Amino acid sequence: MNNNKTIYLFLVTWFMVTLLNAQDHSDSAQSSFEFVFMTDIHIRPDMNAPKGFQMAIDAANQLKPDFVLTGGDLIFDALRGNQSRSDSLFTLFVEMSNGFNMPLYPCIGNHDLFAVYEESPEDETHPDYKYGMFERYFGDTYYTFRHKGWQFIVLNSLDVTDDKRYKGHVNDVQMEWLRKELLNVDKTTPIVIVTHIPLICTWQFVNGGSRTVDNSTDVLQLFNNHNLKMVLQGHIHWKEHGFINDRFHFITGGSIAGNGWKGRRHNTKEGFVLLKVNGEDISWEYVDHGWEEERLKLQSLSR
Repeated sequence: MNNNKTIYLFLVTWFMVTLLNAQDHSDSAQSSFEFVFMTDIHIRPDMNAPKGFQMAIDAANQLKPDFVLTGGDLIFDALRGNQSRSDSLFTLFVEMSNGFNMPLYPCIGNHDLFAVYEESPEDETHPDYKYGMFERYFGDTYYTFRHKGWQFIVLNSLDVTDDKRYKGHVNDVQMEWLRKELLNVDKTTPIVIVTHIPLICTWQFVNGGSRTVDNSTDVLQLFNNHNLKMVLQGHIHWKEHGFINDRFHFITGGSIAGNGWKGRRHNTKEGFVLLKVNGEDISWEYVDHGWEEERLKLQSLSR
């Protein structure tokens, strides 16, 4: 009888260990995934921009990531207003982005703001003013979603100055929303922030002048007791990577459009970022989708 009990306990223990190991393996598999960060697309109908964007879409589809995040400046541009033209640009972006074989998560950039500049034929009384047109096409300008145990927070890092220019700023309403959202995120959950205007950037040390969100310190301090892993940012059309105190990475992700579809900007080749997640580790590589070579070929053919 005692032998039977011993065998029974052994089998139960073996079964439980096997089950737990299988669950651990399943959790590990769930937290292994890839995604693309594609910023500063600046879609427009001319300059061969649709061809260049299509090449980026095709390259992303070949990689088969779980989803694509954008870093803002989807179009070029709505700042100067003209509803008909701005609508046509957003429509073009939506039509082309339907070519992605995976979900697309948009972020708002300065060129996506509608009718902000003084020369715009529309003004702040227009229902599409500032964020309105983006919201009409894509919904909220800031939001969060969860994927395989990771929390992704997409910010709206744009506001408008009194003299009708844009600035990098996360407004008070959004800051309060962020505080409340983080209350619902476990302290151990790995987090990725997406923003158009950088929160952290080396630009000022290389070129002078700030290119960051003016209250970035306040934003980042909200994550002090959370498991922030990555900040993904755009706007500058150059590529940089940093690792802060063995805690989190930041990447400024180059651009799809380069220098207005005319070549490199800041000597950064056109491309996008592929990120690979394995458990709580995240790695990345910059993907050249071949636009520079194609642009030069098209340029030589047109001569």
